[in-house]
Amino acid sequence: MKTWLFLGAVNGLSAVTAGAYGWHSLAADDGARTIFSMGVDYQMWHALALIAVAWLASINGGRSVSRSVKLAVPLAGWAFTIGIILFSGTLYAFGVTGSIPLNGAAPAGGVFLMTGWAALAWVAIRAGKAS
Repeated sequence: MKTWLFLGAVNGLSAVTAGAYGWHSLAADDGARTIFSMGVDYQMWHALALIAVAWLASINGGRSVSRSVKLAVPLAGWAFTIGIILFSGTLYAFGVTGSIPLNGAAPAGGVFLMTGWAALAWVAIRAGKAS
């Protein structure tokens, strides 16, 4: 649980910091701010998702849950973390430099973010069967 809460908090903090940087340092008329801002939005939403993962990890620690649920919660956390790095990181780099640092990183990051949400959906389905 501590890992996910820490990663959620650090990503929330860095999203706010990046948002301030983008607003005050990037030109509003060249589209860089728009791309950069999308990275901020995705990072912040997924920082909150990591906090939800922390909460799920804390409540699943003391309960009898299936092995698939025990695996899906950290899978969601890691998928969100990797997705933030690849997706938001690519948008940040593009917003600042105008070039993509690694072709395919943003789409791969998007797949990781979707995987995180799918893992949480799996937890909801499996947890519903246990009640």
